[in-house]
Amino acid sequence: MKKNNGHISRERHAMDHALAAMEQTELYCQAHPGSPAAVRRPRLFGRGDLWIALLGPSVEEGILGIGSTVAAALRAFDRQYLAGLRPPAEVMCDRRTTRSMSSAAV
Repeated sequence: MKKNNGHISRERHAMDHALAAMEQTELYCQAHPGSPAAVRRPRLFGRGDLWIALLGPSVEEGILGIGSTVAAALRAFDRQYLAGLRPPAEVMCDRRTTRSMSSAAV
C-alpha cells in the first residue's frame, strides 16, 4: 500500500467534491421542487472554479447553466430552460402590432 504522507489522494478529493456537489444539488432541488433543475436533473460538471449544469448531448446542442457554485449553476440552468419556453419579446411585440392593425381594419 502506498503512503501519501498525510495528503488526501486526488481520487479521494474528486470523490469528496462530487459527493458535495450531489448533496448541494439535492438541497437545491428540495428547496425548488418544481424548478426545471429539479424536474429534469441536468448533469453537473466542475471546471476550474465554475460549475456547469447541462441537459442535452453537448454544450452546443443542450441547455446550459454556469455558475460559481452548484446552486448558481442550477439557477442559471433554470433561467435558460424557462427562457427557451417563452417566445422572444420581439415576436410578442410583432404579434401585438399585427393584432392591433387587424383590429383597426375591421
